[in-house]
Amino acid sequence: MHHPSFQHLDTGTLERWLDESVELTLVDIRDPQSFTQGHIPGSRHLDNDSIPALLEEAPKERPMVVVCYHGNSSQQAAAWLSSQGYADVYSLDGGFVGWQQLLPSRVEV
Repeated sequence: MHHPSFQHLDTGTLERWLDESVELTLVDIRDPQSFTQGHIPGSRHLDNDSIPALLEEAPKERPMVVVCYHGNSSQQAAAWLSSQGYADVYSLDGGFVGWQQLLPSRVEV
């Protein structure tokens, strides 16, 4: 029996992955207005409407990183995505807020 599981990811590791151009799928599950006001470069907004497209387009073997505000709701989303067949799913600890505090220059609007 496969138990959906995800891993925790810290800001520094995600920064390094982006610097090294690691192929990953980066999704942001905050509300659309917050996403428009600022997000991690390369991330795509994910809500109930865009989930089908994501599941169709995002390669299952590519790591997937889920971002929310503080790293709480991303854990549920990460577990769910894992149950959809994604092998390497990560929840960003500290969320976008933590990223913005540590790396204010690496926020895209």
